[in-house]
Amino acid sequence: MRRGYAGGGATLTVGFFLLVAILFPFAIGPDALLLARIGGGVIWSAALLAALLPVERLIAPDLDAGVFDQLAVRGQSLAGVAAAKIVGHWLAFAPPVMAAALISAGLLGIDAATLLAIEAGLAIGTPGLAALAVATGALTAGLRGAGAIAGIIMLPLAIPLLIFGAGAVDGSGGGLKLLAAVSLLLVAGAPFIAAAAIRVGME
Repeated sequence: MRRGYAGGGATLTVGFFLLVAILFPFAIGPDALLLARIGGGVIWSAALLAALLPVERLIAPDLDAGVFDQLAVRGQSLAGVAAAKIVGHWLAFAPPVMAAALISAGLLGIDAATLLAIEAGLAIGTPGLAALAVATGALTAGLRGAGAIAGIIMLPLAIPLLIFGAGAVDGSGGGLKLLAAVSLLLVAGAPFIAAAAIRVGME
């Protein structure tokens, strides 16, 4: 979590998120009704792209420094360490994104009820994005061009979150339930995938 906020990490995430949200109106035009209608999808797309930014810094620095070797020698479960990484990354990633969504809602002309549904969706879906980012960071740690490879791995796997997150903008309970199911599945499975990838990286 400290690493996420250090060196302007949170500022970079918020700045990138807002930049994506600002570019959409330039591309689509000044149609306020259209922007308000697609605003939820725009915010979810911006959140997904912003989630890619810190992937290279989540696992690789600790793997290179031998932190995981020391934890393994002390008997710590790598899956537990990966779960802690997910929690820390979520705390560093989700609050800035949810705050930036408030600003983006004003830029896109989104009403209060829709904004509330978007924030609820982000609160439910961002743990899944954080879990996916940590697992992707573990899978790509030590690889040349890890940033580009991370995008290729992470973006397709995040499509269900994007679909159900944008679909839940209308406040329907079904959309939020599907989003919660996908997010829970990612949170439950990512620590074991990350632990296996870290174990391979340690050898």
